[in-house]
Amino acid sequence: MLCSVCQTALAVSRTGRCAACEGTVAPEAGAPAAPPHPYGPESLSAYATPPVPPVPPVPPAQNQPHPAPPAYAPPRQYTPAPRLASPQGLSRAVVVLLGVCALTDVFSLFAGATMFGVSTDVIDNGVDSVAQSDLDRSDLLQAAAGFLQTLALLATAVVFVVWFHRVRTNAEVFRPDGHRMRRGWTIWGWITPVVNLWFPKKLADDVWAASLPYEPDGSLRRASRAVMGWWWGLWLATLALGRAGGRMYFKAETFEEIRTATGVLLVADVVDIVAAVVAALFVLRLTALQNEKAYQGPMIPFPASPVM
Repeated sequence: MLCSVCQTALAVSRTGRCAACEGTVAPEAGAPAAPPHPYGPESLSAYATPPVPPVPPVPPAQNQPHPAPPAYAPPRQYTPAPRLASPQGLSRAVVVLLGVCALTDVFSLFAGATMFGVSTDVIDNGVDSVAQSDLDRSDLLQAAAGFLQTLALLATAVVFVVWFHRVRTNAEVFRPDGHRMRRGWTIWGWITPVVNLWFPKKLADDVWAASLPYEPDGSLRRASRAVMGWWWGLWLATLALGRAGGRMYFKAETFEEIRTATGVLLVADVVDIVAAVVAALFVLRLTALQNEKAYQGPMIPFPASPVM
């Protein structure tokens, strides 16, 4: 019995069985050749893929050391990039607060003069020559003056440090190199014992040098640093006199000691008033230099002309 494919082939070409069946019958003499089978082995040879050799199994590793863990890399310290900003608003606030400090010093002078006069009267004429109300009033004035001075000094110090940090950041924009200390010392340099006697002045020197505007020929302008030197010298002087007078006053037990301590405090108040004025001039001067340099923009030096 022939398959359906063979029956179809016999009906068309009368060649007998097809190549898919076992055994083929030779076609009769003179008969035309049978066409190739549409699904025979010849048509499938184009889709045949070469055999893939088997992959030999990989033997498990034995007694091999574990890979070393990656070395620990400490986190990188990120320092924010400096950004230029105007210090004019802060400088005005500092100047106003310095004026408040000067006013509290004037009140302290009045309180000190009152205490000095009462102490002198007691020393010269005895305790009975001075009313108890006058003694209480002089003590109250001294306490009030010390409280107001401390409050004004703290407020001024906070705003001054913020201004100082701003001008130091601007100076790094103007001149990235040439700074001997990091920006953080504009804060820590004031509160760290011992180093607060020269670190802020060192920072101010670098800020001043970086804030100098350009001349028309591209060179840096020369500006006197006298106001900065006087500011720092008077600040150290008033700091030393104030601490010395305060310790003497709190340790005083006699009217002679009270009068001596009050005299030192009076000198400290006078020096502090002058220091506040000079500090205001320093703040305004450095702010003006930075403002002028910021409006100039980056200066590109001109190439030197060849000598003919």
